[in-house]
Amino acid sequence: MSEPSEKHETGMTIRRQVLGDDHVDRAVANTSEIDRDFQEWITTNVWGDLWARPGLEPRDRSLITIALLAAASNEELELHLRAAHNTGATREEIVEALLHVAVYAGVPAANGAFRLMKQIYEEEPD
Repeated sequence: MSEPSEKHETGMTIRRQVLGDDHVDRAVANTSEIDRDFQEWITTNVWGDLWARPGLEPRDRSLITIALLAAASNEELELHLRAAHNTGATREEIVEALLHVAVYAGVPAANGAFRLMKQIYEEEPD
């Protein structure tokens, strides 16, 4: 593996800020030859490029990500709901984003996202 680029290092910093050290440490530890290139690509391009852009605050990116993952009924929604407190996205803002999901992507997708959000917030109260 070559030396990490500046974007990769920036990406790792942002990834840790948003998702937390525990999650990133587990992801790094679980990386294998099968997904090593993919993990490096995610860190460099998703976190070191997209999330590092100056156009939106991390809170805004978090809300957009949550809405998109909810709309797609994607398994990574839980990760980003749990990480929202690291970006400053509030429960109220997440609820508003999920209401948009209900209208623009469908009630079943929003219903599942609300169910998951309730579960998470029952486990991790304020």
